This record gives sequence, C-alpha cells and structure tokens, in this order.
Amino acid sequence: MNSKYSIIAAALLIVLVSASIFISVNLLSKPATTVARQFYVGVEFAYSNQFGDLKALVDKVKDYTNLFVIGSIGISFNRSVLDRSCDYINASGLNFIVFFTSFTSPDYNSSGGWSDSYTTFNWMLDAPGKYGNKFLGIYRYDEPGGNQLDNGTSRLIQEGASYSEVSQNYVGNLSSIVEYYYNTGNLSTIVTSDYGLYWFDYKSSYSDVFAEFLGNETRHGSPGRPLIVSLDRGAAQSFHKDWGVIVTWQYNQAPYLESGDQLYSDLNLAYSTGATYAIVFSYPIYPENNSYGILLEEHFQALQKFWNVLNNNPNSIAQNKATVAYVLPQDYGFGFRSYNDNIWGLFPPNNLTQKISADIHFLLAKYNSSLNVIYDDPKVIDSTLNSYQKVFYWNETIT
Repeated sequence: MNSKYSIIAAALLIVLVSASIFISVNLLSKPATTVARQFYVGVEFAYSNQFGDLKALVDKVKDYTNLFVIGSIGISFNRSVLDRSCDYINASGLNFIVFFTSFTSPDYNSSGGWSDSYTTFNWMLDAPGKYGNKFLGIYRYDEPGGNQLDNGTSRLIQEGASYSEVSQNYVGNLSSIVEYYYNTGNLSTIVTSDYGLYWFDYKSSYSDVFAEFLGNETRHGSPGRPLIVSLDRGAAQSFHKDWGVIVTWQYNQAPYLESGDQLYSDLNLAYSTGATYAIVFSYPIYPENNSYGILLEEHFQALQKFWNVLNNNPNSIAQNKATVAYVLPQDYGFGFRSYNDNIWGLFPPNNLTQKISADIHFLLAKYNSSLNVIYDDPKVIDSTLNSYQKVFYWNETIT
C-alpha cells in the first residue's frame, strides 16, 4: 500500500513540476503588458450653439478619444441643449468638461425668450449624480493670464504699485471666482486654458491649466513648445496638480490649425513630458464646407494614430521628466513671449527680463524638456526642490 501511494505521489510530483515549468516558460516568453497612465486626449467644441454640429464631432472622434470639451457658451447658456449634449457625450462613452462664463447663466426657454431660472450652480449640483465620473469638471474663465498680459477686456487687475501688490490682487480676485465652484461640494476639477502666468493661475486654486500651443508662439526667437511646457509643468508640479496642453490656432486663415504631422508630434510631446490632458481646439464655423470646422481629416488621422500608440504601445513614447529647475523672483509676472515682453501687463521690461530670458534660452538649449521654470515662493516650492538634480536661480545661485 505504501509502495503504491509512493508511486502515485511521485507521478503527481512529476506532473506538478512539469506543469510549473510549462507555466513559467509561457509567462516569461510573453511580453509584459504595458498600461498607459491616466491620460485624456480629445477635442474642444467651441462657438457653435447647434446640437447637430456637436453630435457630428462626437460621432467622428468617439472611437479614438476619451475627452470632449464643450467650449461653447451658446450651448452652456441653454440648459436644454446642454443637457441633451451631455447626455449624448456620456452615452458615447466619453468624459467631458463644460465651459461656463458666469455664475448664473440665462436659459433660453421654449417660448423664445431668456429666463433667469437656470444657474450653473444648480446644474453642477445635479451633474455628478447624473453622469458619474464621466463628468470631469468645468472650464471657467478663459485665458485669465493672457488677458492680464495683453490688457484684454477680461483682465482682472487694472493698476498696481508693485509686482507683489498686483500678484496678490490677481490671485485674490481669480481665487474668488474659482473657489465659488468648489463650494458646490461636488467638484474637484476646475480648469482653464492660458498662454501666460500659469503659476498664478495654479496659485488661484485651478486644478488644471491647459497651456496653449499657439501657432505664433515661436515668434521673436521664443523657444516655443519646450518653454510652454517648462512654465506650465513647473507650476503644476510645484502645486502638486495635473496639467495639460491645448493645440489652438496656427494661422488666421485656412488651414487654421497646424498639420496632422505637427499635431501628432504635439500629442506625443504632451504625453512624454507628463501632461494629463491633450486637447485639440475646434472652431466649427470655418471653413463652411467642412462638417467639423477647422479640424480636417489629417487631424483626425493624427488623433487616431496617437490613440493606437497610447493604447497598444505607450512605452514607445519616450518619457522626459523634469530634472532641472530655473527659479524666478517671487511675483515676477513676466510674459515670456519675447525678450521685451511686459510684466503683469502693467510694467515695462527691464534689464532683469532680458537676463532671465537669456538664461532660460540657454537652459532650454541644454536641457530641453527636462527643464521646469518655477517661482521663488517658499511656501510652494520647498516641497518640490529635492525632486530636481540641479536648480538654477535668477540671481546666479546654483544648487
């Protein structure tokens, strides 16, 4: 009996060992599954108030994007169209963000007039319960930094005696707008897009700032995309927030947007440098013979190509982490679009602006996308300085 059980046990042992070897060999012979980090890529639908136009764009991109931004106040002002749009986007499996321009939006009712029965506050109270995590948050106050630098109609600060005074007032005023929406109790994501003063946008409590990849930001010798990444990513990481990019106008006439190849390159740059969002701006009115506005077939092909890489082989996109930082003076709201750009839209350039611009040009040439540009704000940067291998200060200090 003992001999019989011994033979059976030995046979079982051989089978188990063989099976283990077989399983191990097969597991080791298969390539490791690559999983992309959380990344949102999609389009912003701007300016048209027609549900049909929005639906057409959703249908076009829903198979190779995961984010849709409603950037049209013609839709967000009209609750019935907004609800219909969000319902359709949600049913299509896309995440979405909605652009609002005021605390209270009038509602265009069925009798053909505007009423004051619709408030964005009430809509936002309902949206998370209705759409769950597909509703990512809201887009509030377009280009606050750019408006300030260019003395736009929506600039927050008209005058100031010093950089610190303007900085404090800018952050204070913008924070009061942003934090209103957090107070709904249902929102954790409030975003904007901008082309300057990213640091101060984040300091004003935005959860995400989408840096604008403009067609003309390379003018006057500006380093372009790497500088934009360095400024926005540097701010976001210092405030422990996410960040993103939005590809906007390249030209003021057809073809309006950059080429498909350039778009694909920009999408790769966003992902490789650590962004959480990459968005393509769509203006659906021009050219009139195109159902998708300024987005052409080459742009959709670029989005689809990037989506395939992102989902099938994300490790093929090289990662460019920030290992070097350049520290600016506290409250120094310089525009960075040229050596002679202004400060806060209120002060002219000076010798320091030229030095800082030259420093950053030099460092970008040497470190490219490994550089972050941050501010000497001890309450913010102290917790992140140790993450850099080398830190350069505007006053020539190097650590």
